[in-house]
Amino acid sequence: MGHTPYGYRIEEGKAIVDGEKASNVRNFFNAYISGFALTVAAEKAGLKMCHGSAGKMLRNKRYLGDDYYPAIVDKEIFNKAEKVRVEKARALGRVREVVEKPKSEYSMKFTISKVEQKYTDPFKQAEYAYSMIEREV
Repeated sequence: MGHTPYGYRIEEGKAIVDGEKASNVRNFFNAYISGFALTVAAEKAGLKMCHGSAGKMLRNKRYLGDDYYPAIVDKEIFNKAEKVRVEKARALGRVREVVEKPKSEYSMKFTISKVEQKYTDPFKQAEYAYSMIEREV
């Protein structure tokens, strides 16, 4: 298994909640929801981390609990934090909408007939082989 998220520890192959660290995680979520910036909310919760790490912690769904990790944050708090995060990102113009690329007008199907000539020079052989490629219409 990879990195153990902050707030958990592994004992006898099982993830268990680390009380003090889990409290820091809850305090971080609550501070962020109450309006503090990511790094400020982290500092208020007793966490020393940069903006990126704090953002990843805020989006880590393991804190909701799964088959391996017990829940530290309830779904309501997690969803509120995500809503606040998205609203702040939109206000700062940091949300990029996915733009669907237009489909190519060109055919991307090609065929090549059997390469029959053999050259000792690999560049000549490659030139010959590429000359045999035909585009399907």
